[in-house]
Amino acid sequence: MRNIVIIYFLLITNFGLAQDTTFIIDKQKLTLPDVIVRNNFDYKRLLQQIKEDTTFYKAFRNLRVIGFTSYNDIKMLDKEGNAKASLLSKTRQNRLGNCRTMDVLEETITGNFYDADHHYNYLTPELYASLFFTKTSICNENNIVKGHDFSASDKKGMEKHKEQLKMLFFNPGKKIPGIPFIGEKLDLYDDGAKKIYQYKLDIQERNGEMFYVFAITPKEDLGLLKKDRVVVDEMITWFNLKTLEVMYRTYVLSYKAGVYDFDVSMEVEMTKYNNLIVPKLLRYRGNWDVIFKKRERALFTATLFDFK
Repeated sequence: MRNIVIIYFLLITNFGLAQDTTFIIDKQKLTLPDVIVRNNFDYKRLLQQIKEDTTFYKAFRNLRVIGFTSYNDIKMLDKEGNAKASLLSKTRQNRLGNCRTMDVLEETITGNFYDADHHYNYLTPELYASLFFTKTSICNENNIVKGHDFSASDKKGMEKHKEQLKMLFFNPGKKIPGIPFIGEKLDLYDDGAKKIYQYKLDIQERNGEMFYVFAITPKEDLGLLKKDRVVVDEMITWFNLKTLEVMYRTYVLSYKAGVYDFDVSMEVEMTKYNNLIVPKLLRYRGNWDVIFKKRERALFTATLFDFK
């Protein structure tokens, strides 16, 4: 607490004079503001905690053990950016005993969002639904993170894609097996990534609170290497200054290969309900094409509230 108070004071009083300093930690260059350097802050320990973070995933698992209301706005776009199909709905997740169910309170559909059997005509909303919707009662869940590892090795087809999406969504910066050409390139902390990306830790104010801000971006002098190796164009995470819980994250991913290409940006904002960190806002914009599938351009916003 003493270090936090000192850092906060120096940040406010010397903001205009602050200079950045670059250190090499385990072959990884880390840029720090002078306010952290001058206070002998244990940034090595902090960096390790950031790498091993599970609070982001924990926030989403917390949604399994509480009730909440959600506005869901999903749009499928044509190449000019106009909506050709959409879903606008209000849903309510109910938690009763050890089970959860979902009620659709309002729903407006346009275009060919569903087929004649009320199945999704597009992959993007199907993946969205696998994360946030449920059609039946689901019981005996918990919000425990320890020991829960993602794996797509035993899955096929759509179920495999769903698992890979969850790995990408909940563990950005980690390897994802089974994705051709880029699975290994998603690791932002291995020796190969340290040659490609730059890392910066800062302290910034947001909505009246101070946060650690950890930014990962590609180096500027990569040349042709960038086209072949860079998948993560930017990932910025805001950590609670005291607890190191992830409270806000944005990331941009893009890549072009022979069989597919994608350009995706995501934004997640957290809030606190009782003692639980939970998502309150998610935004996604994506343009991707996979061989044997039609190109999909989509955007969605999920707004969660009324937690109980």
